Amino acid sequence: MVDFRAKFVLAPMVRVGELPTRLLALKYGADLVWGPEIIDKRLVRAERVFNPKLNTVDFIQKDGNKKIPGTTDLVFRTYRKLEQDKLIFQLGTANPDLAVQAAKIVAADVDGIDVNAGCPKHFSVHSGMGAALLKTPDLLCDILVALVEHVGVPFKKPISVKIRLLAEEENTLQLVRRLVKTGIKNLTVHCRTREMRNGQDPIRDYVDKIKEICTEAGVSMIINGGVKSYQEYRDLQKMFGDDVGCMIASKAEVNPTIFNASGPLPWPLMVKEYVRFAAQVNNSNTNTKYCLATMMPNPRGKNVICRLVSQSKKIEEVVDAVLNKMDDEGAFIGDKSSAPGDDVKIENHKDLKRRLDLEDIETIKRIKV
Repeated sequence: MVDFRAKFVLAPMVRVGELPTRLLALKYGADLVWGPEIIDKRLVRAERVFNPKLNTVDFIQKDGNKKIPGTTDLVFRTYRKLEQDKLIFQLGTANPDLAVQAAKIVAADVDGIDVNAGCPKHFSVHSGMGAALLKTPDLLCDILVALVEHVGVPFKKPISVKIRLLAEEENTLQLVRRLVKTGIKNLTVHCRTREMRNGQDPIRDYVDKIKEICTEAGVSMIINGGVKSYQEYRDLQKMFGDDVGCMIASKAEVNPTIFNASGPLPWPLMVKEYVRFAAQVNNSNTNTKYCLATMMPNPRGKNVICRLVSQSKKIEEVVDAVLNKMDDEGAFIGDKSSAPGDDVKIENHKDLKRRLDLEDIETIKRIKV
């Protein structure tokens, strides 16, 4: 069973937290990765399918958009060869029965189930999910107890929950005292209230009190909100205990190699690695372009590579733009890579997939266990 103590982890991020981002974060030091929040009602309409072409486990929505099978109807994808013992599935729910039904579908192929009780955005709080659960603590506790009893115990998978702070310190502490009695193994605390924006400084004035409650109950704790680097992760451990974990969201959205103890990769090298992973796992072109738009600087809209990526219709075009038309400093090199006598090797999709398959064992070696 996954041990959350002292872990440096990737936050659940809708759209950003798909498979390529998770694999890149793992390769560069993340101990655990959270998938993007998936709503229970969507998951219960999905079926598990092993994808022999990609060696992935896919959850396909039976009544989904079949325009591009395996892409437009894809709910969730995991590459167990690299995510084994490291993947936490985040569930959006406001119903104990639906939560259990949904969690059972994925439980055998993930390493923990986390309930989202912290995201304040509309796609999470509608129908009483996400941070809305902070206003219905009885319901939140019922969901966690049901998941522990019907999923956590039989599947031997940890159940956890991610929350935000309440407006008053004592109310937060009361909620935490209730949550740790439900049987959860980990509590992640985003150290901001529901009303605060992510750019505001986190509130850590009473993290030590939350940590004490968790420790007494045998529940690990992960700090989220404003964590910017590996060094800050270590500094927070010095403040709150060596067993406290830290979760990164915003900085990992821009550069998923932020977990690297010696510092993140420069953005051009990081982007190249991201695109290789995206091609390897057949990530949707729409999602790949969305993530690259965040990862690649585009001052005054003059980055030629950004324009080529934005205009791409297929993942092969993204591969060509990033791997063949951009150098390791991020500069546009056009079609020079195809000029006679040029030393730069063109990477097409089939060659790239074949090479990445051969490199899998090396990637596994680099992932921290």
